[in-house]
Amino acid sequence: MAYDIEKSDPEWRAELTPAEYRVLRDAADEAPFTGEYTDTKEEGVYSCRACGADLFTSEEKFDSRCGWPAFYDPKNLDSVEVQQHGLSYPVVRCARCGSYLGELFEGEGFDTPTDKRYCINSLSLRLKSADSE
Repeated sequence: MAYDIEKSDPEWRAELTPAEYRVLRDAADEAPFTGEYTDTKEEGVYSCRACGADLFTSEEKFDSRCGWPAFYDPKNLDSVEVQQHGLSYPVVRCARCGSYLGELFEGEGFDTPTDKRYCINSLSLRLKSADSE
């Protein structure tokens, strides 16, 4: 798949910390309940830590008690890409640079406008506070 932002592996490694690279480029999940945005209630926009694309907002964030930040919808449907790989849960990627964000779960019965839970790694995100805009 071609993305708007394409970089070589050495370029990504130079720009990201080892932990960020492991999540964003190697599709590893951070340990549950360890991410900086798991319990954040601050208002703002969550962007891709690799390329800066706006992905989610605090308005769509909810407490799913899953150990990772959870959103019921992306900021714009075009901002994320959902890929189905075999029998595993669908993978969520940044539509601009292809970085791994997390997984999508459906049908869990949360009291949200959609029946979806975008379970996203904090290391994939950067919060731009509403106060700073």
